[in-house]
This record gives sequence, structure tokens and C-alpha cells, in this order.
Amino acid sequence: MRHSVLSLLTLLCLIFLLQGCGRPMVTDERAAESTDETTGETTGPDVESSPELEKAADAYEEYVAGELVLLEKRTKPFVDAVIAGDVERAKELYAPAREPWERIEPIAAQLGDYDPEIDAREGDVPADEWGGFHRIEKALWVKGTTDGQKEHARKLMEDVEHLRGEIGELELEPADLVTGSVELLNEVSAGKITGEEERYSHTDLYDIQANVEGTEAAFDELKPEVAEEDSALANDVEEGFDQVYEELDQYRRGDGWVSYEQLDESDRRALSQKVDALAEPLSQAGQVLEKN
Repeated sequence: MRHSVLSLLTLLCLIFLLQGCGRPMVTDERAAESTDETTGETTGPDVESSPELEKAADAYEEYVAGELVLLEKRTKPFVDAVIAGDVERAKELYAPAREPWERIEPIAAQLGDYDPEIDAREGDVPADEWGGFHRIEKALWVKGTTDGQKEHARKLMEDVEHLRGEIGELELEPADLVTGSVELLNEVSAGKITGEEERYSHTDLYDIQANVEGTEAAFDELKPEVAEEDSALANDVEEGFDQVYEELDQYRRGDGWVSYEQLDESDRRALSQKVDALAEPLSQAGQVLEKN
């Protein structure tokens, strides 16, 4: 097995997902990170296992497995359109195909080589190694062609199939919380609000919505434990999700979303503020689950 994913501690990294987006960390005492006195490095909450949290981790693992089945199902027609040279059909299928991937992106850093192979942006990896969704995205929107993309499309399909197959065999293992959370925060803060992620297609709202959905799915499993310790905090998190969804809903168009180019600076700022308002109680939830 070449990957170690979906550990209990990795699951808890999810609560930090939306705290990125280029903004300061929460300074509330309950949410403050601890510092390793030996190394000086910041660490996340030290959460000990329990039967309830083990069950939550198992449930989220099932959620991820289900999303990978959907990813495979949606990627297949997208890849077929690319191979067939049908640019317009490939464009139509691109963003919906990526939604399941974006829902599991909170644990993407734990997927080893699959993350860059499937989702690397231009400049993330050497040019001769760049493939996956975003390489095809550039060809479709910038060049208006699928020429030269058949090999990348086939490789994308192969990676998705292999990942889906391996997830079902994996067992929960401890993970490096610090590494996982830092990588995740860096990835989120790098481009979701700025529009860097989908720089050619401008389908960023599909990604943002799916990221929030994936984070909420994790919190739903953790919520009973959080609520037992702090019911008001659990309610704050739920309200935060509702407010982010409400902010996003104005940009829905049918089953999809408007181009991210249609959001001006004030629109993006308003969305960022809603994400901030959700990030604070989410970060505090991690401290509530910390066992001393």
C-alpha cells in the first residue's frame, strides 16, 4: 500500500480547513495553537482516541470512499469527451467532475502522489510532470482544444481508478497532525478566495462549495462529541456553515455557478468574511476535543 490516509488525527485536521484563506489565525485562548518548547514549532490539538471518535473517523472514511466512487463516475465522461476532441462537452463536464475531489480535499495532503497527479496547478510541479485536471483545464479554456491531452486524460482516469480502489483497503492509522494541518492551511489559503485554483475556467465556486460540504461532512461526525463538551459552540459552527451557504447561494445558476470573474472585490470580501466567521468556531472545536 503506497498511501496512509484517513487517520483519526487527519480527520481532525479538517476543522482547520477554512482558517486559511490568507487571514490571521484565531487568537481566542481556546483556539490558540500550542508550541513545542523543544522545537519552537506550533502544533494542533493533541486529541486522544476514543470509541466515539473512532466511529466518527470510520464514518468519514465511508464518506470519502463514496465521494471517490462519484469522482470515478464523473471523471469517465469528462475523459471520454477530451479523448473524443469534444471541447464544449469537456468544458461542461469539467467542474462537476471535480466536485467529489474537492469534497475530499481536506485530506488530499494525505493522499501522497495522487494529490499532485490529479490536482496540481501549473507551477506546482515541474512542467514535464504536470498533468491531471488543471493541465486539461488550460488546454480547454486557453487554447480551446483537446490536442495533446489524450495521454493526460487517460492518466487522470487511471489515477482516479487506482485511488478509488486503494481507499477501500486502507485502515485508520495515526498521522502527523502538524504536517497535515499546515499543508492543508497553505493549500486553502493559496487560492480559493483569490481565484487562483481555477485560473483558466473560473469555476472556483464549484470548488469552494464542495470544500465547505466536505468539511461539514467531517464536522457532522464530530458534532456529538463537540456538543457534549460545548453545545453553544457546536451551534455556532452550524450557524457558520449556514451563513457561508447563504452567501454562496446568490451565485447559483441552475445546477451550477456563475463564473468567478463575475465576483468583484466586494463580493469576494463578503464571502471571505463569512468564511472567517465559520473558521473561528471550527478552530475552537479542535480545542474542545483536546484531551489533557
